[in-house]
Amino acid sequence: MQPVLVLYYSRNGSTKRLADAIAQGVSSLDVPVIVRTVKSISDAANDAASSAVPEVSLQELEQCSALALGSPTRFGNMAAPVKHFLDSTSSQWLKGALIDKPACVFTSSSSMHGGQESTLLSMMVPLIHHGMVICGLPYSEPALHNTTMGGSPYGVTHVAHHSLSAPEQLSVDEKALCIAQGKRLAMFAKKLADNA
Repeated sequence: MQPVLVLYYSRNGSTKRLADAIAQGVSSLDVPVIVRTVKSISDAANDAASSAVPEVSLQELEQCSALALGSPTRFGNMAAPVKHFLDSTSSQWLKGALIDKPACVFTSSSSMHGGQESTLLSMMVPLIHHGMVICGLPYSEPALHNTTMGGSPYGVTHVAHHSLSAPEQLSVDEKALCIAQGKRLAMFAKKLADNA
């Protein structure tokens, strides 16, 4: 079975924490997982959260069995590096390389009403154009009812509340939702691989 690709961009580390927890959920089902980042299109020194992780290749995208795509929220939309990467996938679209592969999306913002759900929806649109099957979070997940921070049926989220001292860690509910999302994505990828 090809690995599940957890792909993200993170400037301050919040989206990376979501990616790592989703990857933990995927690997808990003994499904191979690779974590990659997209190339930054700026020279911002704060992009250190992504610089320690290898950049994704288009071949890794084509070969993945499923995709978890993450971005910080930028004015209710995905960050420019994620959009830039997606704009480079025309050849994969022409080949139909991602058709019928499961996918989920995740995001973080620095405020409670920072446009998280619109960001998740904006990331879904190109994946739907690729023919991917969107995998959300059902309300059967208890943490979706309990969270007072991030979380949505559209995908996992995190409210970072950045401070000068340190970025806020994932809440217990946010982490539980990430793990549940990773498990759900891995389960669908596994079922499709078993039926191929």
